[in-house]
Amino acid sequence: MAAAAPVLIERRNGVALLILNRPAALNAVDAGLRAALTTALRRLAADPEVKAAVIAGAGERAFCAGQDLHEAMDLAVDEVEVWLLRQHGMYQSVRDFDKPLVAALNGVAAGAGFQIALCCDMRVGYAGLRIGQPEIRAGLASIVGSFLMSLQLPLSLNQQLSLSGELLSGERAHEIGLVNHLVAQAEVLAHALGLARELAQMPAAAYAATKARLREMSQPGFDAALAAARHAQKALYASGEPQRVMREFFARRKQAG
Repeated sequence: MAAAAPVLIERRNGVALLILNRPAALNAVDAGLRAALTTALRRLAADPEVKAAVIAGAGERAFCAGQDLHEAMDLAVDEVEVWLLRQHGMYQSVRDFDKPLVAALNGVAAGAGFQIALCCDMRVGYAGLRIGQPEIRAGLASIVGSFLMSLQLPLSLNQQLSLSGELLSGERAHEIGLVNHLVAQAEVLAHALGLARELAQMPAAAYAATKARLREMSQPGFDAALAAARHAQKALYASGEPQRVMREFFARRKQAG
């Protein structure tokens, strides 16, 4: 039996719905999902029939719980550079999508999932959503995530989230501007699709040009964050700390049954 595609694509009257499809792993990012999402976004961006897109997660528990720690735990030091280049290419493909792109946060959005959402134009969530940047708790430096939050938040809040790894409620995330629209959980996807359709009614060239300018304003800082992340994560892997922290996490989870 063939494995399920890591990203599903549905077309709904000019709006492409991309579903991160690893529900058993809370839609965590691994090599397959990373490549599939990057490829899908680039193809849809070039498709004249697609006027807007929405990214959502399969199942009811998660949008994307972040990087798959099974993959990250097993990386050798000399594999970190390529791993991060591909991860960063995925984020860039979200940023480069020049049509309306909405994140439907139908469940937890953490780490890499949080960063995918921050690269979208707008985010729809619900009060009980859990969202944030817990990478430090896995022994990884919060660098790309902290940069993306710097575009949205004051330094004090950025420090709090980056250094503590705490997850916010959807209600709190909406209060501070990380979530644009707050609706009932059952309405998240429908609202995101409606928002994408509404944005698709904007003059397309003006929308794309405005997105391009917004991207240009932050691209130098984003590129610097990517370079800093590769440098820092390689050094951390050389120290052995991420591998140890992740192994300890899985050991505790196994003991807890």
